[in-house]
Amino acid sequence: MNKQEVALLAEEVEMLMQERASLLKVAGVAAGLISHANAQDLPHEVVEDAERLSEALNALREETLKDALEAVHGEVE
Repeated sequence: MNKQEVALLAEEVEMLMQERASLLKVAGVAAGLISHANAQDLPHEVVEDAERLSEALNALREETLKDALEAVHGEVE
């Protein structure tokens, strides 16, 4: 690899790390929302979406979910 290829690869990795950090915050906030949601209190139209969100969060690897919760720990409280 030449210097230009290495620089481009480094830029791409940095961009992906920033995107991961943003997505972890979104997932962490979503997990906090779902953990406090009560299906009986939600409008009927929202329950199905909340269930899909819950399933998506449950499908995350445990380590990823922990990272997501840590990413918003100070913001959720």
